[in-house]
Amino acid sequence: MGKITRRHFFYGSLLASAVPMGGFGSTPSLKALGYKSPNEKLNIASIGAGGKAASDIRGCAQTENIIALCDVDEVRAEKTYKEYAKLPKYKDFRVMLDRQEKDIDAVIVTIPDFMHATAAIHAMERGKHVYVQKPLAHTVWECRALAKAAEKYKVATQMGNQGYSNEGTRQCAEMIWSGEIGNVTEVHAWTNRPVWPQGLPDLPPEAAIPPTLDWDLWLGIQKYRPYSPKYCPFAWRGFFDFGCGALGDMACHILGAPNMALRLGAPTSVECISQKGTSPYYYPSEAVIRFDFPARGDMPPVKIFWHDAMMEQPQIQGVPPGEILGDLPRSRAGHPREGLTPPEHQIIGGVFTDAFFNPAPEPAPPPPRPEPTTPAEQKEAEIGRRIAHGSNGSLFIGDKGMITTGTYGEWTRLVPVEKMRDYHFPPEFLTRSPGHYRDWIRACKGGEPACSNFSVSAPFTEWITLGALSLRFPGKLEWDSEKMRVTNNSDVDKLMKPTFRSGWHLS
Repeated sequence: MGKITRRHFFYGSLLASAVPMGGFGSTPSLKALGYKSPNEKLNIASIGAGGKAASDIRGCAQTENIIALCDVDEVRAEKTYKEYAKLPKYKDFRVMLDRQEKDIDAVIVTIPDFMHATAAIHAMERGKHVYVQKPLAHTVWECRALAKAAEKYKVATQMGNQGYSNEGTRQCAEMIWSGEIGNVTEVHAWTNRPVWPQGLPDLPPEAAIPPTLDWDLWLGIQKYRPYSPKYCPFAWRGFFDFGCGALGDMACHILGAPNMALRLGAPTSVECISQKGTSPYYYPSEAVIRFDFPARGDMPPVKIFWHDAMMEQPQIQGVPPGEILGDLPRSRAGHPREGLTPPEHQIIGGVFTDAFFNPAPEPAPPPPRPEPTTPAEQKEAEIGRRIAHGSNGSLFIGDKGMITTGTYGEWTRLVPVEKMRDYHFPPEFLTRSPGHYRDWIRACKGGEPACSNFSVSAPFTEWITLGALSLRFPGKLEWDSEKMRVTNNSDVDKLMKPTFRSGWHLS
């Protein structure tokens, strides 16, 4: 731990307002509201059972009870359904919530972006705590509706951006608040996504609906359209109507450290400054977006650049040649934080150590997995191979230096990395997370709010969804956050709120 110097006191007023007294949220302890004892297990239902939902279920099942499962796709959910063979299973989450309302304490929502808010609010209005995968919602209006619902129903909430629980994310914030790189005026963040089709000129052709998929329920609030396997289960993120593109997939992770460290509120403007592969239906195949944020307390205005489809590390002015930015290769990554108890392995990624300067031999590759046999498995395997290539991370540029972090805020380090030899991180001002699921579970039982609860994650996701909108309109979009409108383009305002198909509603 580094020595406290004058620069720490310089940032005293900043720190006082950076994190509320009760933790990362804005609500008080929930113990007085009749929540479960920390020794009691929560009864958790999951909306979504395949794909990412399966890992969310596993994360919560380490310590809690899983009591009901829901998925519109029997094939996608098959492995989880076999693991929990005796549990009741549903296709319509509304039916599950009605039938088992008295049994359920909390709900996981891990389904496509456009249905997050609808499912979560149906659960919250019944008094259920909710864990919602990133991005929190599909539109700005839904982000605000979720924050209001969480406050109204007094439930514990968490968005599934695991990096917000990382040690490295907190180290990054503390280094910046201590003045390590001075005033930060520019941040670059980048990802190798999309690894699914984007920028195509036409909608996919119609195909027969598999008997194992309830296509009407999958469409949910959206207007009915013919089924195509090009929509689900993998490529829905690339469509305007269903996802938020590469931003929705990765920005809630990669921009988590900038959001926390720079206390980013609402931007004043957002602009897509370049893109390739435009389409009336899909997000572009490649894009660069600029967000401008005003001064925040002692912090100056800052511009945030988002780069996607990065198959190589970005070339950024001022970075010494040969520097590794963002994620570290396995041989240079060092070791995860020592002394973690089993639930804490929910924290993704490691912390930077001196092992970087003594790289270990590349570990032996894991044994090959069985070759995929079904078309769905083959698609998933191909996406996995694409994800393994390319670059992800962020770079903070201050008037006294630079800091880079990995995908989830891990391996936080100064640039050039030589400055990290014998480096002592600043004192720990922020409380450390016991793990992203554990953080939420603790809040459900009356503990302090989770680190990415909706009072934090809704404003964060709001400007990310605004960035996704900027991909559909040329020029700079001037944003009035208080009035929730783009002041120089009324066409954008029409997309701030979703339309709901007959039979669907938020409340």
